[in-house]
Amino acid sequence: MLTTIIVIVVIVVLIAIYAGIYNGLVSVRTHTQESWSQIDVQLKRRNDLIPNLVETVKGYTKYESGTLEKVVALRNQMTQIPADDHQQMMDVSNQLTSSLKSIFALSENYPDLKASQEYTKLMEELSNTENKIAYSRQLFNSTAASLNIKIQSFPSNIVAKIHHFEQVAYLEVPEEEKAAPKVSFDD
Repeated sequence: MLTTIIVIVVIVVLIAIYAGIYNGLVSVRTHTQESWSQIDVQLKRRNDLIPNLVETVKGYTKYESGTLEKVVALRNQMTQIPADDHQQMMDVSNQLTSSLKSIFALSENYPDLKASQEYTKLMEELSNTENKIAYSRQLFNSTAASLNIKIQSFPSNIVAKIHHFEQVAYLEVPEEEKAAPKVSFDD
């Protein structure tokens, strides 16, 4: 009788441990998915702001159509990317960020544009959105790291393998953005 009770207690404890590990994996996976959705929300916000920015800039700049067309093309490309293709979404987002920097720089060549309240407001909103995207990327990488650690660590790796949990790739900074900018005080 005592042996039966001990066996039952051991089985219940093992089931509880297994359930705890499984629930922990589900929790971290859900946090990773949620952190990606935060990136997605910010990307959509940026995509919604771009047409207003393009129209505002068009009114002041007659000769920058190539820059504006590139921004619009990248924005349209982003809207066509499947939601689960995170890496392609980030690749196009990085290109779009780079193109937006060109629009930010346009204000230096067009003082009237720089003085425009609408342009200033849009630039501020886009700048805030870019900061939120950067923060969301950091959050995604942190949650992805937590998930990947659980998937690789014993004993959760056994449960992860049984239930087909997969590691998540980190969002990486493009090589060209890793290079230190050249600073020169020569005139």
